[in-house]
Amino acid sequence: MNTADSASTSKPRALTRTGDQSARRRQSASMADVARLAGVSSQTVSRVSNGYAGVTEETRQEVLAAMKELGYRPNSAARALKRGEFRTIGVITFNLSTTGNMRTLEAIATSAAQEGYAVTLLPVAVPTQDEVHGAFSRLGELAVDAVIIIMEVHLLDAATISLPPHVQVAVADSDAGDRYTVVDTDQAGGARAAVRHLLELGHRTIWHLAGPEESYAAQRRADAWRTELVEAGRVPPPVVRGDWSAESGYQAGLRLADQEGCTAVFAANDQMALGLLRALHERGRRIPEDVSVIGFDDIPEAGSFLPPLTTVHQDFAEVGRLCVQGVLRRMRHDAAEHGTTLVPTRLVVRDSTAPPPAR
Repeated sequence: MNTADSASTSKPRALTRTGDQSARRRQSASMADVARLAGVSSQTVSRVSNGYAGVTEETRQEVLAAMKELGYRPNSAARALKRGEFRTIGVITFNLSTTGNMRTLEAIATSAAQEGYAVTLLPVAVPTQDEVHGAFSRLGELAVDAVIIIMEVHLLDAATISLPPHVQVAVADSDAGDRYTVVDTDQAGGARAAVRHLLELGHRTIWHLAGPEESYAAQRRADAWRTELVEAGRVPPPVVRGDWSAESGYQAGLRLADQEGCTAVFAANDQMALGLLRALHERGRRIPEDVSVIGFDDIPEAGSFLPPLTTVHQDFAEVGRLCVQGVLRRMRHDAAEHGTTLVPTRLVVRDSTAPPPAR
């Protein structure tokens, strides 16, 4: 610490509200103004502004108090030019109403903040190529160092999307192959564990309430459901589709309640499983005595369903953390890391699954 810092530490400088300071506060305060008021060097003010170490807590509090007194706000654009980065990560996504997207976005924001980065959200109104192209184009106008995409695979068309130079990219919950850093939940492993659990309970086959056809996650879960049944020598029933919402699960449940021999249903997410439970209850089908139901996601409310829902747990926090670490690693080391990292899932057994009713 320099001599000015030592002096401020040994004898704190009082911050007075004189008329001169009030007038100064109405003007654009500079870093030098803050340094004079706090009795430290401009370098110390810069360290506090940027969150660097090497400043005592007492000195830091004096600098912050001086900033507040003068209404000083650090010039983030100037800092960015000096350091060559904006300390901001852009996130492109659509359909913020789904549990997976929202929890992944929350995890990204939390992990970015822990690294000292802000998050700029670029929502895509509808999942079309033009909308995605527009979101990427806007990146060139925004101060972002990297971008994380929560998007379906068929929208990541390299032929029509041009990335701003020097912007690193990671993709969450999609299938971008080797073109980007990809972080995904082990969709197939989780779905197969769900089906295997129901088969081991003695169910002859398992019906599947799938997500929308255009969804990558829904496709992977449906493919794994079918594969597990075929490998067990069972004939997969026709797929019943929903749109991830509880209402679509309810409508699908009304149809499944009329299916003779339906003793087990694997729902592709917990929200649809919730609607399914309601429909089966209204049709007089007991859970799990008549029909076993299993979901996917393990949302915080899953344990409060009636009955508590057996489901596949996704680690959204880890997906978000790995996405942030992936783009930061590429920024810091300029490493062209491609391929997919799978985050493991685990089966959470509760009260909505049981052996099938006796014949």
